[in-house]
Amino acid sequence: MNNKQHKIVISGGGTGGHLFPALAIADALKRIEPTIDILFVGALGKIEMDRVPAAGYKIIGLDIRGLQRKLTIDNLMFPVRLIKSLAKSFSIVNEFKPDVAVGVGGYASGPLLYAASRKDVPTVLQEQNSYPGITNKLLAKRASKICVAYQGMEQFFPADKLMLTGNPVRQDILEIEGKKEEAADFFGLSAQKKTIFLTGGSLGARTLNESILNHLESFRNEEIQLIWQCGKFYYNTLKQQFKEAEFPNVKLMEFVSRVDLAYALADVIVARAGASTISELCLVKKPAVLVPSPNVAEDHQTKNAMALVSKQAAILVKDDVAKTELVDVAIRLINNEEKKQKLAANIATLGLKNSADVIAKEILKLVK
Repeated sequence: MNNKQHKIVISGGGTGGHLFPALAIADALKRIEPTIDILFVGALGKIEMDRVPAAGYKIIGLDIRGLQRKLTIDNLMFPVRLIKSLAKSFSIVNEFKPDVAVGVGGYASGPLLYAASRKDVPTVLQEQNSYPGITNKLLAKRASKICVAYQGMEQFFPADKLMLTGNPVRQDILEIEGKKEEAADFFGLSAQKKTIFLTGGSLGARTLNESILNHLESFRNEEIQLIWQCGKFYYNTLKQQFKEAEFPNVKLMEFVSRVDLAYALADVIVARAGASTISELCLVKKPAVLVPSPNVAEDHQTKNAMALVSKQAAILVKDDVAKTELVDVAIRLINNEEKKQKLAANIATLGLKNSADVIAKEILKLVK
């Protein structure tokens, strides 16, 4: 590569599952080539519009939303928004003149990656799930490289474009060794007691929250600690329902800013089965109980979870029985040392390290 400042556009988002890998790739590109110019393109009103500037990157928003499963005003507006987003995407590509365009999935990646490919800009797709989303399937034919997290993806994508890289994760979450005392202080809990970390992602998960609310007594009776990331949609309501003074070993939090410390303290993790979460669990090597969301397109999360469950690397609890069974399953697991060790050993074999750096190097290879 010459001394010209290279330009990379990264598009996608909508959820933390798409956003965090995108930020990890951007950070890796900056580590390798500090002068690189990176522009994000996201969806207006979504998580990326706040989080990307906070991470120090520029972002432009498209007025694009996903299709709903039922007839809504948003669905009727979809063609108009798509045409507007395509026009704006062509304008962005013409003005920014990226050397490579990267799509991480989510609403905004479709128009931007399509525009880039039509302007002969090399494109890279990053598919986080074991079953790809419709956007990446449509974009695959014109992509230069497709970075995937699971084996067997040639059934969905051209085999000659595939590269098994794993999902990029936040670097800080990998550094959990020796942090148990620090973590206990951070959460105001004990480093000696068994601890469950429950997370429904940055937005929260109603089923997981109701499962805990229905079985709070179990945590007092069992002397087991709980770090409970409930999400911003549910925090205020739960705060009113949950009497903190009665449950000093339960820490209700809207969002855990130091997820590395939550992982460090946890003996068992209870979570949805989003692709980024699965990748993090494989790298932190902790036993996990997964409750796939039934509200995800193409049932991605169940397929993600089964990729682990089939290798005896996690336990699956279905969403429709979670409110009655989840807490019991988690408590039985935390008290079963042999089962915990087996799950941890098996999940450790599935982690792919340095994914962000591997993907960043592939992106830079495509710079003309």
